[in-house]
Amino acid sequence: MAVSEVLEVKQEVSGKDIDSLGHVNNEVYLHWFMNVASFHGTIAGWGIEKLIKGGAGWMVREHHLKYLGQVRLGDKLKLRTWIETADKITSERRYELVNTDTGKTVCEGKTLWVWVNFHTGRPSRIPQELIDSFKAWKYTDDCEERWQLFLVSGKIS
Repeated sequence: MAVSEVLEVKQEVSGKDIDSLGHVNNEVYLHWFMNVASFHGTIAGWGIEKLIKGGAGWMVREHHLKYLGQVRLGDKLKLRTWIETADKITSERRYELVNTDTGKTVCEGKTLWVWVNFHTGRPSRIPQELIDSFKAWKYTDDCEERWQLFLVSGKIS
């Protein structure tokens, strides 16, 4: 069973996302995934300000992306993320990008995160409070509005 409920938001495709081949550049998918991960952490109460103040937070150990279809300007997308696992020092977050017109998943991804003490640079135990926050988090009707605000300002209110 996953640690967190799925967060699902709309993802807009802009002209700057398109490469010379006329589709979304591969790097953009990773950018979208990192943005939604940051948003999910923020709405669960673990935004960057809290992490910095606490002196510990997430560092990426590895990313895996599987491209299953092309995305072009004008495509309507749904971006999904959730925390699949959390153990002593690592957590796996999953992502899906779905074309809402076709219902097909166009990209799947996962990131293995390590909880790191910012002062020592060494891995440390993930706080149980953080895991409990994600287990308790529930999708609300205002998530989409807060996502759009987050994309513009980096803040949720």
